[in-house]
Amino acid sequence: MPKLLLVEDDPNLGLLLQEYLNSKGYKTDLATDGNQGWQQFVDNVYDLCLFDVMLPKKDGFSLAKEVRMSGRDIPIIFLTAKSMKEDTIQGFRIGADDYMTKPFSMEELLLRIQAILRRYHKTNDVPQPTTYQIGSFSFDFAHQTLIRNGSNGEPQAIKLTSKEAALLKLFAENKNQPLSRSFALKLIWGDDSYFNARSMDVYITKLRKYLKEDESVQIVNLHGEGFKLMA
Repeated sequence: MPKLLLVEDDPNLGLLLQEYLNSKGYKTDLATDGNQGWQQFVDNVYDLCLFDVMLPKKDGFSLAKEVRMSGRDIPIIFLTAKSMKEDTIQGFRIGADDYMTKPFSMEELLLRIQAILRRYHKTNDVPQPTTYQIGSFSFDFAHQTLIRNGSNGEPQAIKLTSKEAALLKLFAENKNQPLSRSFALKLIWGDDSYFNARSMDVYITKLRKYLKEDESVQIVNLHGEGFKLMA
């Protein structure tokens, strides 16, 4: 079942769209502001995003820019009451795949979603991985589990929190490469404030504890730069 992220601050329209898309076979998560939408995006794997432009806390254009900066190749459709040519151009410059002006037909929206997903499936032959090998560990991001065979040969699984899984996924995607501290904070916590930085340090300590069973795996500090997952 394809999974969609819908970010719409109008509660009536949001619930209506969510129910309609769910009924058509699309698992649809609903967020009501830009910050909530960003956190949903970080914590989950989606096939397509639907962003209203005029959102509280973080507008749809800013949200789309952060999605594009994350490195995930995912289609975006803007839903907006704006009809000015400049707004449409800005949306496409950010990397939108489509742009629908309210009010719109739900049937037309469904057809556009189907067409975009077909196009993406054809042009992206290599699916986005959800399982990563980190030394002797197997990390399943979709199920938020870290698995390693124990001394008795039986697999041992550690259940991760959403933040732990999101952070470990970022490390795994950049394995043996420098990872910017600021980028990781903005991607997972939303900003690189002092308090969020301290929070991230706590999560990195937890990940190091989980990974210490394999001495070939380390998360090392890069002074003034960030971190590197060595494996």
